[in-house]
Amino acid sequence: MTLTKAQVAESIQNRIGFPRKKSIELLETLLEIIKKSLETGDDILISGFGKFCVKHKAERKGRNPATGDDLMLPPRKVVSFKCSSVLRDRITGNR
Repeated sequence: MTLTKAQVAESIQNRIGFPRKKSIELLETLLEIIKKSLETGDDILISGFGKFCVKHKAERKGRNPATGDDLMLPPRKVVSFKCSSVLRDRITGNR
């Protein structure tokens, strides 16, 4: 099952007791801070959760699957996530 923003906001509302509108505002603000940090190339480290990093991918050879033609894919940036050992242990059940 996928967890949506609305469900996260509802969970904030239920756990902390914030009004619904304040919970949504809190979540949107947090996501905006994360987006802006990644846009500028900064890493985001959340202790006990993991680290979001912007990585640079170099130009590489690719292939058009429809035609089979070779082509060069341009360099690009991608966001990667590496979970912390604490989160990894919780996921695998090794508490």
